[in-house]
Amino acid sequence: MTPTKLALIGIGKIARDQHVPHIAESEDFELVAAVTRHTAPDGVPAYRTLEAMKAAHPDVTALSVCTPPLGRLEVVGEALRLGLDVMIEKPPAATVSEARACAALAQEAGKVLYAAWHSREAAAVEPARTWLADKAIRRVTVHWKEDVRVWHPGQSWIWSPGVGVFDPGVNALSVLTEILPHPLILESAELRFPENKDAPIAADLDMVSGATPVRAEFDFDQTGEQTWDIEVETDAGTLRLTKGASELWLDGAPMDAPDDPEYRRLYRRFAQLLAERMSDADLAPFQLVADAFHLGVRRTVAPFNDF
Repeated sequence: MTPTKLALIGIGKIARDQHVPHIAESEDFELVAAVTRHTAPDGVPAYRTLEAMKAAHPDVTALSVCTPPLGRLEVVGEALRLGLDVMIEKPPAATVSEARACAALAQEAGKVLYAAWHSREAAAVEPARTWLADKAIRRVTVHWKEDVRVWHPGQSWIWSPGVGVFDPGVNALSVLTEILPHPLILESAELRFPENKDAPIAADLDMVSGATPVRAEFDFDQTGEQTWDIEVETDAGTLRLTKGASELWLDGAPMDAPDDPEYRRLYRRFAQLLAERMSDADLAPFQLVADAFHLGVRRTVAPFNDF
């Protein structure tokens, strides 16, 4: 089959580290152009606007969006008007309302919209979901802690209202909403804001999935070893997802998980959606973030210096 000709908008760290190399190895897509104010990937022509890109490359039919979340509705709306199917890097937009508007526009245009959650495509997520399906789940505990200096160097948008620690935290929520058999409901939260930032650097969330208590602890100031762990206590033992849900353990013993990188699976999923002409715009993880800001108690902590 002929690969889908794809453009990439927003050439930052995540685009260069993940999107570009996995598009390059994909049999389903060919990266034809970039829309960016910065340097494009080697060998890829760059354009300042989507309109200019589409005029130069009328054969491009799909767009992968890696811009910061603020302004996504405008980007997605223009892409749809230009006749493009769209995949969006997480989080899907600046607000839940904006994300829903993107989905509605795609439906009206008859185009595919894929709101991608890359952590859902981690190797151990599907094996964990399958194993948990017939188990009685007693308790879930999440420790999702990383260093913003490492993963978002010099990126001021990460401290925009509504983002902060929830940029990585929503990854954990995307895994939880995939593996647990009942919807997650937020009961309470504490958000810790540095006095010089507009977004939290840490957060604790207490939720329930059915009758099961779920506790999530997020931190954006974790130096040293990074922690992306989910522990699920069941009637048949304790399941643990580690290293961002790439590894799976049962009662301390490793379980099989495929060696299949997240972003390779994302683009495979996008290709499947294009073939079926179906959208996938699940906003459950993002809704939990909004709920945390709605219900969360705000605490002010010491200033945070990025560098």
